[in-house]
Amino acid sequence: MQVSSADSTRAVGVQRLRLVLHGAVQGVGFRPFVYRLATEMGLAGWVLNSSAGLVIEVEGSPEELERFRSRLEIERPPASLVLAREASWLPAKGYAGFRILPSDEAAEKTAAVLPDLATCPECLAEMLDPANRRYLYPFTNCTRCGPRYTIILDIPYDRPRTTMRGFSLCDDCLREYTDPADRRFHAQPNACPRCGPRLTAAVADAARELAAGRIVALKGIGGFQLLVDARNEEAVQRLRRRKRREEKPFALMMPALETVRRYCMVSETEAELLLSPAAPIVLLRPNGTPGIAPSVARSSPYLGVMLPYSPLHHLLMREFPHPIVATSGNLSDEPIAIDNEEARERLAGVADFFLMHDRPIARPCDDSVARVVRGRASIVRRARGYAPLPVRLDRDLPPLLAVGGHLKNTVAIAPGRQVILSQHVGDLDTLEARRAFERAIEDLCRLYRFEPRLLACDLHPDYASTQWALRAGLPVIAIQHHHAHAAACAAENEVREPYLGVAWDGTGYGLDGTIWGGEFFLVERGRFERVAHLRPFRLPGGEAAIREGWRSAASLRYETFGPQSLAQGPLRLMLERGLNSPWTTSVGRLFDAVAAMTGVARVNRFEGQAAMMLERAIGSLQGEEAYPLSAGDWRPLVEAIEHDLGKGEATAHIALRFHNALANWIVEVAEEAGLRDVCLSGGVFQNGYLVERAAALLEARGFRVWTHQRVPANDGGLALGQAVLAAERI
Repeated sequence: MQVSSADSTRAVGVQRLRLVLHGAVQGVGFRPFVYRLATEMGLAGWVLNSSAGLVIEVEGSPEELERFRSRLEIERPPASLVLAREASWLPAKGYAGFRILPSDEAAEKTAAVLPDLATCPECLAEMLDPANRRYLYPFTNCTRCGPRYTIILDIPYDRPRTTMRGFSLCDDCLREYTDPADRRFHAQPNACPRCGPRLTAAVADAARELAAGRIVALKGIGGFQLLVDARNEEAVQRLRRRKRREEKPFALMMPALETVRRYCMVSETEAELLLSPAAPIVLLRPNGTPGIAPSVARSSPYLGVMLPYSPLHHLLMREFPHPIVATSGNLSDEPIAIDNEEARERLAGVADFFLMHDRPIARPCDDSVARVVRGRASIVRRARGYAPLPVRLDRDLPPLLAVGGHLKNTVAIAPGRQVILSQHVGDLDTLEARRAFERAIEDLCRLYRFEPRLLACDLHPDYASTQWALRAGLPVIAIQHHHAHAAACAAENEVREPYLGVAWDGTGYGLDGTIWGGEFFLVERGRFERVAHLRPFRLPGGEAAIREGWRSAASLRYETFGPQSLAQGPLRLMLERGLNSPWTTSVGRLFDAVAAMTGVARVNRFEGQAAMMLERAIGSLQGEEAYPLSAGDWRPLVEAIEHDLGKGEATAHIALRFHNALANWIVEVAEEAGLRDVCLSGGVFQNGYLVERAAALLEARGFRVWTHQRVPANDGGLALGQAVLAAERI
C-alpha cells in the first residue's frame, strides 16, 4: 500500500514536542507564561492543566523547540516548582496558533503520585553547612526532593498516609511544614535529627569497610543496595560470587559529574540526564581511563553510572569519594530487599556490613536505567525517578489491568486516558519474584483505588504472568508479544495508523505456535498484518539454544551448507529429525549465532550478552559495507561470514557488516510497505549502533522513525502495548 508523503498541514521538518511538568505548576501563572512565550516565538500548540501537572504541546523545527524548552526552564514563573519533567517528540498535527485549553477534567479522576526525586541543591547545601541544624543529616528533604512513591501508603498524599507517620514533627519542623513561605511547606517526609529517621550505624564506618574491600549493604530509597569499591578487582569478584551474578554488568555510583567525565565520554544530554531529578543509571561509553575494575562491566560496551541521589549517598560519597559498585540488594533472580530484618536474613551471606535506617519502605523500587539514543533520553529500566508517572493517551481506555511478560516484568492499569505502569518488577522465574509480581498488582490497584474489569496478558501460555491472569477470574484478552511491542512504541509516541511496526527480540510466542522475534507489521484500521519476517531456522535443544548461541550457529550452518557441515552426533540428529528443535524467526537468536560463529561469545550468561558483545566488537569502526540479507534470508549472510572468517577477516569488520545488513533490511521492508512512520521496538533495539544506523538510513529516505523514550523497548514496555491493544478489541 502506498501513502502520500505528508499532509499539507505538516511542513517539512516540523515536529511536535510534548512537555509534562509535575510539581507546583498550577495557580502560579504558568499557563499565561507559556502562552506568551510560544506566541513570541511563533510556535503553534496549546497548554492545559491536568491532574498530572501542566501539559504543553508545541510545534516547530527541532531547533526552535529546543530553544523553547530552554527558555521555559530559565524564564518560568518564580513561584513555580517543577519536580519532574517528561519530554516526548511526536508527529506534528498541524496546529494553527497557540491556545490555553480548558483543564483536563477526565484526568481529574486519578490522583497523581510523584516519583522519588534526587536531593535538590538547597538541601545538599544545608547538609554540608556546619551551622545548619540538618548538618550531615542523611534524611534531609523538602518539597523539591526526597522520597515520594516509595513512602506513600495511600492517597491523598499526606504524612499520616506515608511511612513517615511514625515520626512526629518537632517544633522546628512543624513550623516549616505549616509556613506557606517555607520550601518545606507540606513536605510530607520533612524531618531533622531531633524528630526524623536515624541510621543504625555510622556513615564513616561504612566508608572504612569499602576502603578495606568489604561489601556494604545500604538501605536506600527503594530498597537495599550492595556496595563495593569499584577500583578493587578482588572485591568486585567476591561480590559476583556471593550475589551469584557471574557476568551481568554492575552499575556504578560516582561522587560528582567531574568523576564521571574522568572515566566516561559524557555528552551534554547525558550530563543533563545524570543531574536530573530522576537521577537514573546512565549507560555511557568508557573513555579508556584505567581505574575501574575489569569485572564491573565485563562484556558490556558501556559503563552504567549514576550520581548520588539521596542524602545518605551524598554523605557516603563525601567519606569515600571514589567510584563504587551500587547494585540491587538481592541474590540474582530474587526481588530487592526492603525491610531491615529481611535484608539481614537474605543478604547475610553477601554483605559484610549493614548501613540501615528505621524509615520503612512502602514498596521496592530499583534504580532506573536510561541511555541517550538519537540525541534523546531513552528509558531501559523504568523504576525510581520515573514510576509511577502516567503515559497519557489521546483516548479513553476501559478499566483494565495489563500484566506484562515473563522477563523484565512491569504491570499497568488504565484509568481513563492514562496508563500507569508499575516500577520494574523483574524476571518471574522464581517463587519470590512471582510473589513480588502479585504484590505489585495489589499495591498499584489499591493505591489508585482501581478495580479492573478486564485483564490483558501475553499470548504465551507458560508465562507466569499469563497463568496468573487466567486464574484471576476476570475476562482475559491475550495479546501477541510482538504486537504489544510495536503498539507500545506507537502509543507513547502517539503515532497514528497506518504505520510500520518493527518488533525484534529474542523470544515471543507467535500466532502460528513458533517462536517469533524478527517481525514487521503493517498496522492499519486496528489490524496488525505480518508483512515480513526473518527466514525461520531451528533452535536445536529448544530452551538450551537461548542460552547457548553455538546451537543457533550450528543450525544456520546446517541449513546453509547441508548436514555434512556438522559432525555426526546428537545435535545433527536433532536437526535432521526436527527433535526438540522449534522454528524461530528471532533476530535475537541470529545475533547469538553470529556472535558464536565469530568467537565473540558462544553462550549467553545473561539475556542479550552475546548481542551486547557483538555490538562492542564494532568498536569505533565505521563504514557502509554490509552483508546481504534481502527479504530476511540469512543464508547469503552466513555464506559471506564464513567466507570472511576463512580469509581471516577482523571481527570488527564482520560485526559492522552484520549490523549494517540488519539496518538495510529494515529500509528495504519500509520502502516496500510505503508507510511514512516506522516504529522500532523490542529488546534488539537496545543496540545503540543498530538504532542509530537504521534511523539515519530511514530518515535520509524521508521516513519518520519512532523509538522508545519513556517506556523501555524491551519487555518492560509490554504492559503498555497490551493495554492499548486489549482496549481496541472490546
